[in-house]
Amino acid sequence: MRQEETVELGVQLLARLEHAELSVADALDRVEAVTGEPAVQRAILEAAERRGVIERDGRTVRPASTAYVSFESEVVARDGDFDCQRCGTGLSTGYFIRLDDGDVGPYGSTCIRKVTGRE
Repeated sequence: MRQEETVELGVQLLARLEHAELSVADALDRVEAVTGEPAVQRAILEAAERRGVIERDGRTVRPASTAYVSFESEVVARDGDFDCQRCGTGLSTGYFIRLDDGDVGPYGSTCIRKVTGRE
């Protein structure tokens, strides 16, 4: 995946944060869903702030929207042979977050809850 596509997916994920306020560290934990590269993570935060998707105030991130990832319509389970993108555990069922520009995942049942901010 090209860096521009990764940045776009990361920005879309930040646009769907469930909490009214997160630490930058927690926001980066969500961004790790699309990339572990620090330079790309920074680019995602900067692009999200520049586009008005998030507001950053020191160590705090606030999403501009109150929309969040809906488990009913935007998280898709697929059977197969996967490794969790967050923790590396082998999976027979992977959970993917559907975003406008593509799917993010796979994640296990616990990690999908962490990535979406439900735990």
